[in-house]
Amino acid sequence: AVVSTQSGHYGRDLFQTDPSGTYHEWKANAIGRSGKTVREFLEKHYTDEIAKSDEACIKLTVRALLEVVQSGGKNIELAIMRKGKPLEILDTATVEKLVEETEKERDAEAEAKKKAAGKS
Repeated sequence: AVVSTQSGHYGRDLFQTDPSGTYHEWKANAIGRSGKTVREFLEKHYTDEIAKSDEACIKLTVRALLEVVQSGGKNIELAIMRKGKPLEILDTATVEKLVEETEKERDAEAEAKKKAAGKS
């Protein structure tokens, strides 16, 4: 089970528990099929600065999920939990737009790295 509370450093904590009662606290986590790949991506790219921005957190989530799913928002479902607000499930059009923006940013970063490597 994954449990989120509202008392952490940024107003929230994230815990994962298993049937034996062992628990782990995370800043970001993924469970399920390909969870390890997504978790490794989050470990590499997550920063406390990202945690301060809803938009940055959502984009990081989309980037992480694109590591393991086929391109396109049809294969991604996103729900957002905010303190004092009901759970927000993003509609398909919003997810598609986020995926498109994220893929463009990722491609631009890759192109910039390619150019930088060519100048070395």
